[in-house]
Amino acid sequence: MTTLPPPRQITGTAATASVYDQGAHLVAWTPDGAGPVLWCSEHTLLEEGVAIRGGVPICLPWFGPGRSGDRKPSHGPARITPWRLVEEGPGTVTYAVTGAELGVADLEATYVVEAGERLTLSLTVANTGADELTYEEALHAYLTVGDVRQVTVEGLDRASYVDKTDQGRTHRQEGPLRLTRETDRVYRSACAVTVVDPVLGRRLRVAKTGSASTIVWNPWADKAAQMSDLGDDEWTGMLCVEGGNVMADEITLAPGDRHTLRYELEVLPL
Repeated sequence: MTTLPPPRQITGTAATASVYDQGAHLVAWTPDGAGPVLWCSEHTLLEEGVAIRGGVPICLPWFGPGRSGDRKPSHGPARITPWRLVEEGPGTVTYAVTGAELGVADLEATYVVEAGERLTLSLTVANTGADELTYEEALHAYLTVGDVRQVTVEGLDRASYVDKTDQGRTHRQEGPLRLTRETDRVYRSACAVTVVDPVLGRRLRVAKTGSASTIVWNPWADKAAQMSDLGDDEWTGMLCVEGGNVMADEITLAPGDRHTLRYELEVLPL
């Protein structure tokens, strides 16, 4: 396989970041005076056509195996397809990709990364065809944490969720979320979420617009040991808190319509 070219560096007045053209895949964001916020596996393969384990993969136009349960590649082709650089400036880049480039139905997607004191990611999908367009999407952010067994996730109280580790059954969150085992949940929630991290002494606040789904994922020890692009002990230092529109909250656009999913991330003191 062919190794990916080095990532594009985004330098602004308040942060540094790195993004690969393949998948418009943001792999690093570090605000000035803070530690790294996005997590990447040391075992990921940086090769053409291979998904990167970490950063912020773009899941589009389906999530996981899709609602049919059999779509491939997992999470859609957007994260392993080269995106076209449209514009770049201090602290920001804009990418675009078409449905033809993804090998799917008529659509055009643009993606804007604004890497400042706060990270803002904006994914806009337009229906360029003559028929309705239905799709799923997610910004699959991997967050760096000191120890996932000690963090608390606030902001999901009373939200219903599909538990993929429990045969897809639906449950309701009661109080803050504390992870004690493999976690793979799709919450029906548009609310802001805060990851409280006592080990690193900080809070990571995730705010979303145009997003009805919040996905929380960590593979835990047994599943991590089965993943070739994840070190056996790396799972303790990461937590995925994703914004999107998946499963029952998929998006349907009329011809000519567009939708924007926006994901904002900031670092706050504990």
